[in-house]
Amino acid sequence: MTALTSPSDQPLPAWERRFRAGRISLPVWATDAPDRCSVVATHDGVLEMHSWSPGQAPVRLTARSEGTAQGEVDPAGEWIWWFDDVAGNEHGIWRKQPFGSSPGSDEVAIPGLQPSYSAGLALGRGGLAVIGQNDDGYGTRIQVAEPGRPLRLLYEHLEDAGVGGLSEDGSLVSIVHSEHGDSRHTALRVLRTEDGSTVADLWDGPGKSLEPLGFAPLAGDPRLLVQHERRGRGELLIWDVVTGTELEVNLTVPGEISEAQWFRDAGSLLISVDHEARTRLYTFSLIDLTVTPVGPSDGTVMDATTRPDGEVWALWSSAAEPAAVRDLKGELVLAPPGEPAPASVPLEDAWVEGPGGRIHALLRRPVAAVEPMPLVIDIHGGPTAHDGDWFRAYPSAWVDHGYAVLQVNYRGSTGYGSQWRDALEQRVGHVELEDVVAVRDHLVRTGVVAADRIVLAGASWGGYLTLLGLGLYPDRWAVGVAGVPVADYLAAYEDEMEALKAFDRSLFGGSPEEVPDKYRDSSPISYAGQVVAPVLILAGENDPRCPIRQIENYVGVLAERGAEHEVYRYDAGHGSLVDDERVRQVRAEIDFVRRQLSA
Repeated sequence: MTALTSPSDQPLPAWERRFRAGRISLPVWATDAPDRCSVVATHDGVLEMHSWSPGQAPVRLTARSEGTAQGEVDPAGEWIWWFDDVAGNEHGIWRKQPFGSSPGSDEVAIPGLQPSYSAGLALGRGGLAVIGQNDDGYGTRIQVAEPGRPLRLLYEHLEDAGVGGLSEDGSLVSIVHSEHGDSRHTALRVLRTEDGSTVADLWDGPGKSLEPLGFAPLAGDPRLLVQHERRGRGELLIWDVVTGTELEVNLTVPGEISEAQWFRDAGSLLISVDHEARTRLYTFSLIDLTVTPVGPSDGTVMDATTRPDGEVWALWSSAAEPAAVRDLKGELVLAPPGEPAPASVPLEDAWVEGPGGRIHALLRRPVAAVEPMPLVIDIHGGPTAHDGDWFRAYPSAWVDHGYAVLQVNYRGSTGYGSQWRDALEQRVGHVELEDVVAVRDHLVRTGVVAADRIVLAGASWGGYLTLLGLGLYPDRWAVGVAGVPVADYLAAYEDEMEALKAFDRSLFGGSPEEVPDKYRDSSPISYAGQVVAPVLILAGENDPRCPIRQIENYVGVLAERGAEHEVYRYDAGHGSLVDDERVRQVRAEIDFVRRQLSA
């Protein structure tokens, strides 16, 4: 296999080879044609939709300069649908094309449907499609399309909502909604696809969320698998939407359930459990109620799917080893295309007492590192997410350049119970940073890292916390690197996509008009006058999540003060699917930090 080389014919460094190595998603298989799958994979350095059958090479479907990463296959395996936006702005339409076809064979999936932000898609048999749209003016709209029939409206509400999934016979659809005004803690409704009438509602009350995970895969079976948090962590129940009966699934294992699905015989469940930054798989028998651990016991299962023959495919990786699709015996099902990514270093777990309880952090050390080490604190986005033991090119790049990398699962992170996740609502931004600072100070105090060589970095919510942290704790950092951040919260709210406005209202307890002081208290621009560390800000021109204008407002304050800063702008949205662009960004970050720390 030919090694990746630079234009000068020299082998690329390991960090760049990781970014340029092929990537692969878990295949999504067609219900009635399980050997026909859709998969997202790299082609010539860009993520694109592919069709794939086991034992064959993936066939590229799309060829867009910005890449394509959102798609579904219909139950018959005849069509693959994919979302077509403009330069990464996430505002677009669904297109479809025949399985196994070449780029350019697509057509508009639903003629006459106006572009919008996606609020979910569920595909049924016979061309049935349930489409969720979200946009300014109408909030959320869910419609049904069927061949030979006009598009019909099932649901509309100004608050955020989304399509869950269809029953096996296509007669029922689950939706998740926030009509009560809190999109962080959602309720469920089941509608008839024929006329939009309500079959059943389920809501656990304020501060408790419900998520639909799928109807039982048997024709006429009205049971819906639901994730709940009635006891303060992710758990499961099976809800018969016709009779209203509920069966709680008691899984006596540590951690909280993050995902679950039916096996095709509806006799058992495949369950993903998050515990201490790793995700494990379990099966639960609905016949004898037994729980069985399956699959790898190290690293993290990033995604998994059951198959009609009872087999399970899982996308697995660890901090040291890149991702691939394997079965439960570890046999390779589908590898990323091209040269494999170079391995990296394993994680170390660290637990530190913080103001809100024990904080779980993850540390990567350079090979042969000498303490005290220079440190990059890589703050995760979300905020409803967490860092874990899985492969990522970004922290590995810093390790290759001699920096330790710290990742903190601060209050606000998932995987540690709903109380930990929701604690950030007490004072948004400030709470998370208290935990980041507590771990940072512990590592300095114990001599692990050098106090004067600490870089605060992150993207999205991590970029937001980076800018806020530079202002709130100016003496703790030598350099800041903020990717696609919220920088001016008031202006961000005005320009961001509708679903994020709903998220922010839930997070702060109202809109900026209703609780302006809360937004100002949590906005990085309020503390820009206190920033002393040089900062690099990366911004997407077409970003609907952290729009460009509010970043320009923040940069204007730094410029007016004469504060040292640089801005890297790129022509895409909230990140890029193109390897060349990702490499340029990381190269700019590393160059900026090295210049600042060597000054």
